[in-house]
Amino acid sequence: MKIVLLDSSLEPAFWNYVNQDIPHHYFFILDWKYSRDSTKILLASKQNRIHGMMLIYRQNIVQIRGTTETAKNLLEHLELEKVEIQSLKEHESIVLKKYKPSIRHELVLMTLPKGEETLYIKHPVTKLGTADAEEITSIMRQADPRWWEETTAQRIAEGMSDRLWLGIKVNGKLVSIGNTRLTDWGSNIGVIATHEAHRNKGYATSIVSALVKEILKKSNLALIHVLSDNPPAIRAYEKVGFKPYRSYFLA
Repeated sequence: MKIVLLDSSLEPAFWNYVNQDIPHHYFFILDWKYSRDSTKILLASKQNRIHGMMLIYRQNIVQIRGTTETAKNLLEHLELEKVEIQSLKEHESIVLKKYKPSIRHELVLMTLPKGEETLYIKHPVTKLGTADAEEITSIMRQADPRWWEETTAQRIAEGMSDRLWLGIKVNGKLVSIGNTRLTDWGSNIGVIATHEAHRNKGYATSIVSALVKEILKKSNLALIHVLSDNPPAIRAYEKVGFKPYRSYFLA
């Protein structure tokens, strides 16, 4: 099996491969389109056919797709010591031979094609701006201190130019948030978080519904990723119309 770095000469084969399953290769498409300077993609080919690929984003986020044999070959070319890896569940034993992760999860990708949505916008949803960055950061850190421990208001504010942030405010205070990056081929809902004192009121369902409404104005597909051990979130997403598409190993 041959491992090669994606460049312009290999792009036709790359696009043909990833477009066969856009949800499965969503981040490969997104990062290569919009963050190419921070992205490296290795292709695994055999007899002139792509059998899988590995995305390395900002030198610390890694995604692997393909057969078990492919994943093994790709991992041999990964030289980073500290990484976050998202791979297929059948790759878990291979990943664990190379790394000893401090966190391990099963991640579920859920998809919602246009026409299958059931929107529940029961609360006033507001578009957020840079002035809300501090409160957004506070809610994210409170919701999951370990996952979002490195999130800063500055980073949130800097990224607002290409992301849609929506929120719900109670008495002028931000209590629930969500975001996405709108594209014409499908959009992933990246953050959903509600302050613990304001949960179980349907705020997250309203935020997700409002984001889906905006996504489906621009494309025919909405995506969201959720940890398998978060049944309340899964139920909220299913209520809006999302269905499980594929599961991954996250380390």
